[in-house]
Amino acid sequence: MEEEKETKQNDQNTLENQPNSQHTTLSKNAKKKLLKQQKWEAKKAEKKAQMKEQKKKEGERKRKEWEEKLSSCASEEERLKLIESRRELRKERMGKRAEEKEEKTQRIRKAKEFGQNIVIDLEFADLMTNIEIHSLVQQIIYCYAVNGRCASPGHLWLTGCRGEMENQLQRLPGFDKWSIEKESQSYIEALQDQKENLVYLTADSETVLDELDLKKIYIVGGLVDRNRWKGLTMKKANEQGIQTAKLPISSYLKMSSSQVLTVNQVVEILLKFVETKDWKTSFFQVIPQRKRGEIDPEELERVDREELEDENEPSEKKRQCDEVSSTQQN
Repeated sequence: MEEEKETKQNDQNTLENQPNSQHTTLSKNAKKKLLKQQKWEAKKAEKKAQMKEQKKKEGERKRKEWEEKLSSCASEEERLKLIESRRELRKERMGKRAEEKEEKTQRIRKAKEFGQNIVIDLEFADLMTNIEIHSLVQQIIYCYAVNGRCASPGHLWLTGCRGEMENQLQRLPGFDKWSIEKESQSYIEALQDQKENLVYLTADSETVLDELDLKKIYIVGGLVDRNRWKGLTMKKANEQGIQTAKLPISSYLKMSSSQVLTVNQVVEILLKFVETKDWKTSFFQVIPQRKRGEIDPEELERVDREELEDENEPSEKKRQCDEVSSTQQN
């Protein structure tokens, strides 16, 4: 009981220590979410410190092993051969890393011309707390990392990148060197000559996204805690007169809660679909188990049956997708 009281008191103190601009305007539910986020951040920091310590110990262990190996050499000549062998191995490893980095650079460069355009809309920063903005920054880091690992990466854009959002991104080491389009303008301004190709992805849309079109530019709303701003992205798209669509999640699985996903999950699903041309595979590889509810066996059986038929007799749509994939890789 004493521990529980102390925990509640600590939570209250944490909230009271927040800047007035953040906690005084939050609802009771929002405060709970804020506390949950803070606890998660603290746990994450603790885990990071533990990993750092473990890495340090591992480095010390390897160094000790190397020194013992050197000291066990019977002669100076044997010792020099061991040092040279290690030097060659390190050189080979560094060469391989440089080669992989160059291949990645080439893929990203190629994606600017042939890749699927994906925009992350950062114009909602004024609706989020600093902690929520920080959470969005972490999601963007993940998007960039996943895209870099893809065999067929997309062409990523950050639009509306200004104010506190820009400040937090600029603090990231090496952000200025990221191979990603950074625009302080909104997507409407930056891509005004392609307005007819803009498609805002929102769970509130009535249009289901069956295929990805390389001519289209898919927009993902950079907004954390969408439940507080339900329908906002749909309203924005309608006011701007641009197309909307939603991912075909309900066709393949039943979500345990709402169909609202994080920014990095949406981007990764799109990238997976570019690679696999398969929504079911994309969803199941990206959406965490905890977000999935009861799966409809009949629906999955239907999908599996269609996939088997597609393998035996490829449809025209699948042939077109395969041709697009081949074009991207050449």
